[in-house]
Amino acid sequence: MEARRLNDCPDWRYLLVEFYEMYRRGRAGGSAKIRAHQRVVREAVSKVMADNPVVQPQPREDKPVTAHLKRALDQGRRETTQSMIRAIESVQDDLSWLYGYEKVPRGLSQKFAYAEFVGPQGPVVSDRVILGLVLFAPKCTYPAHSHDGLTESYFTLSGAVSENDDGVFAPGSMIFNPPGRMHRLTTGDNEPTLLAYAWHGAHDKLVAQKMVFTRRKKEQP
Repeated sequence: MEARRLNDCPDWRYLLVEFYEMYRRGRAGGSAKIRAHQRVVREAVSKVMADNPVVQPQPREDKPVTAHLKRALDQGRRETTQSMIRAIESVQDDLSWLYGYEKVPRGLSQKFAYAEFVGPQGPVVSDRVILGLVLFAPKCTYPAHSHDGLTESYFTLSGAVSENDDGVFAPGSMIFNPPGRMHRLTTGDNEPTLLAYAWHGAHDKLVAQKMVFTRRKKEQP
């Protein structure tokens, strides 16, 4: 049986269109670096759609935090991100929620998971860019980590998140992390938080990214 491709799967293609529009309309706040990143992501998404890549179904997999997904999507319908929320709902039954770490810190396994949309492992198979979702439960602390050779951005779709205690990012706002930047995320007390993310970088970094948390050094007595 011939593999299905993106043009045969309208829901996945519309989801990529929503990513393109999010990175076209998203505000850069006057930052040339953020504006350049938005352009790079748009160009990568456009090339993925032009490639008409294979869509490789992933086994459905849930994690404890996905019990919060319905609420996160419901809240997102009230925001300017509602068009992206509807596109996600169209493919949510085909998502594989993962941890991505060999060792997950105690307690985090109940409050975090991610689902990839586009990337070397699929479901939309591409090595141009990695796109996906991250879901956090209320009162979640996602430990400090960084990404080697990858530029990362998050768009808040619902809920609210703080990075490095430097501010609060509400729906429609973007967090930008250049390669190697340490970042720690915390979420609000009462609602889940849903983020869309994009990773962009060299081919070898995209296909072999190792995700690890940074251990805090013990204070000297």
